[in-house]
Amino acid sequence: MDAELAIEATGLRLRHGATQALDGLDLSVRAGTVLGLLGPNGAGKTTTVRVLSTLLTPDAGTVRVAGYDVLRRPAEVRRRIGLAGQYAAVDELLTGRQNLELIGVLLHLGRRAARRRAAELLDRYELTAAADKLVGGYSGGMRRRLDLASCLVVRPDVLFLDEPTTGLDPASRILLWGAVRDLVADGMTVLLTTQYLEEADQLADLIVVIDHGRVIAEGTADELKSKAGGARLHFTVVDRARLPAALAALSPVTVGAPRSDEERGAATVQIVDGMEGVAVAAAALRDTGIEIGEFGLRRPTLDDVFLDLTGHRR
Repeated sequence: MDAELAIEATGLRLRHGATQALDGLDLSVRAGTVLGLLGPNGAGKTTTVRVLSTLLTPDAGTVRVAGYDVLRRPAEVRRRIGLAGQYAAVDELLTGRQNLELIGVLLHLGRRAARRRAAELLDRYELTAAADKLVGGYSGGMRRRLDLASCLVVRPDVLFLDEPTTGLDPASRILLWGAVRDLVADGMTVLLTTQYLEEADQLADLIVVIDHGRVIAEGTADELKSKAGGARLHFTVVDRARLPAALAALSPVTVGAPRSDEERGAATVQIVDGMEGVAVAAAALRDTGIEIGEFGLRRPTLDDVFLDLTGHRR
């Protein structure tokens, strides 16, 4: 194994009944970086995390995490990883402080060290004010932060975050993003699965897109966006019923299928010939006599990449 790789998986295959969950999947993650693992529902993201974290055994393939073979030395791998699943794994009948102290004791920190570490984590994730309240009364964002803290009672080398911000409000999401950045700045390796493409854009050093258990694209956010082609023209029509006519007028200067929202009277199209194409598009819309609301050019986003690669809306 390359000493610079914290995660290295080759040819992972796993079948669940009639479903081929992983179909020859390869991954490599450099130490001290964030890998964003993207894909539509059922693509194999959670299955991949479960294999890497020793919770599932693959039918074929090799995988090493934190320098250890996951199949031959799973106990050594577990000592060096943290895992926050899609649902916060905290005890609602205990307080936040008791949850963290209990984990510390179970991990053989000793009671005094466990209390000290719990206090540090509660402060770091802005939970001190609620530390002695039952977790059953915590908000979703507080539970997520406590779940993350529970993974860090003993600092792991590799942290797996499986859709960690699903369902969180924007403020809680931003707070969790900051926590991930701090962990990576301290040298931790993070593998992040997410349905929020802006999350991968914000956090990931490298993005891997998977579908049907296979890697279909990888690269930095900018590299993937460049694969989605040129700039997009986004516009709205005042009379939503005129949207098909507007798209028909633009067809000579666009490529690919337009993406339209008939409820909003909005559409996004890929323009040929750069700025010259935009000028032609503007003239074509003007000649139809259709009243235009918004009209602007934008770069491809990860949403565009995701849809182009998988054929699924996120």
